[in-house]
Amino acid sequence: MKVLVTGGVRSGKSFHAESLLLAASHVTYVAPGPTIDEDSDPDWANRIAAHQDRRPSHWTTHETRDLAAAIADGEDALIIDCLGTWLASQIDELDGWSAIQDDWEPKLLDRVDAAVDALARTKRLVVLVTNEVGLGVVPERRSGRVFRDLLGVVNQRFASECNEVHLVVAGRVLVL
Repeated sequence: MKVLVTGGVRSGKSFHAESLLLAASHVTYVAPGPTIDEDSDPDWANRIAAHQDRRPSHWTTHETRDLAAAIADGEDALIIDCLGTWLASQIDELDGWSAIQDDWEPKLLDRVDAAVDALARTKRLVVLVTNEVGLGVVPERRSGRVFRDLLGVVNQRFASECNEVHLVVAGRVLVL
């Protein structure tokens, strides 16, 4: 079973995604972005710590930028929170925020394809969390448009390999 959980910021999507895995005996929580060790942003470290504090103590946390490998490795049920964070870290790594860079997007889409292929092949229970691009405020500048448009592509590609898509709005869940 593979489920994509989407919604706006602070919609309750992470809580809902976590609740889907409470009965699983082994769960790996994948934080797909910069690792705390490599990132100097205290907000990122606080986000990871807050998620760790509220999750069951027997869940394992795995921080990585390599989403395809995280999906392919192991047998635990997976929760991947969140695809938007992963996308931002990939754009960062490829220097896609720079207006003078124009060759990074195909490389990014190759990474998306690799992760979606890993999702298609895995037999694991996987719950993916993402922001729904139509529900968030995105600045009307180049970086905002790039992020919004690419997150839409990412969401569609991952959703195509999922059995269910859950939309969470104000803590209410609609199974699509």
